[in-house]
Amino acid sequence: MPVQELASIDGAISPVSAATISLPDDGLYRGDGAFEVIRLYGGRPFALGEHLDRLDRSAGAIELSYDRPALEREVEQLLTRFGGEDGQLRIVVTRGGRRIAVTEPLPPRGETVSLATVTYAPSVILNGVKSISYAANMQATRLAAAQGADEAILVRPDGTVLEAPTAAVFWVSPQGTLRTASLEAGVLESITRARIVDALDVETGEWPVADLRAAREAFLASTTREVQPVAAIDGSDLPEAPGERTREAIEAFAQTLGRELS
Repeated sequence: MPVQELASIDGAISPVSAATISLPDDGLYRGDGAFEVIRLYGGRPFALGEHLDRLDRSAGAIELSYDRPALEREVEQLLTRFGGEDGQLRIVVTRGGRRIAVTEPLPPRGETVSLATVTYAPSVILNGVKSISYAANMQATRLAAAQGADEAILVRPDGTVLEAPTAAVFWVSPQGTLRTASLEAGVLESITRARIVDALDVETGEWPVADLRAAREAFLASTTREVQPVAAIDGSDLPEAPGERTREAIEAFAQTLGRELS
């Protein structure tokens, strides 16, 4: 049965196809707003409070005020209407004052993912902000697809590995260390990334792309994809997909879900 696609616009719930917002709104005109996407397990949101806390930080960083208590009530009402299905919840707050919450089906994911590196210069004033100005991230995915890959890995002009457009990347270095980019490198403060860093022995820092390309195994991690093994980087197959450390991450995140959803 298809997942119910419902929208709440400032508390008014309708099917997505019937939802409207009034114009003008600089959220649409200028991509001026903030958002979160939250995994739903049987209709229950994973780490909702932390996602809303990050939404607060993103909105605060761009001087955007919104009514969090009203949004929380609206999300609760929407999820009650949604029921006990798996899916994802998208939350958007816009410069025009709209509070938007939408239930969506999970995007299709393969068992593994292939990556291509794409040069990307982060906007320093938006570091750590989950802004709806996501055109550069989506273009990076299209550039990776043009190279025959499933997803991009963003690499700073100086050659430092960052993340995928919508996920953190972890890899096992030639020295056998599990690594991921540090927040100081300019990556998003991912909630799933934080869970994995807390659960496993992970080295964070700023690493050159050659280190990633030399990895024996790697994986992406995000709210919606959980942990997804990487099969290839820049056209070169990885020796292990999934490898031992990837399986450890899958198990660790599954245990985290079990504890937090129980």
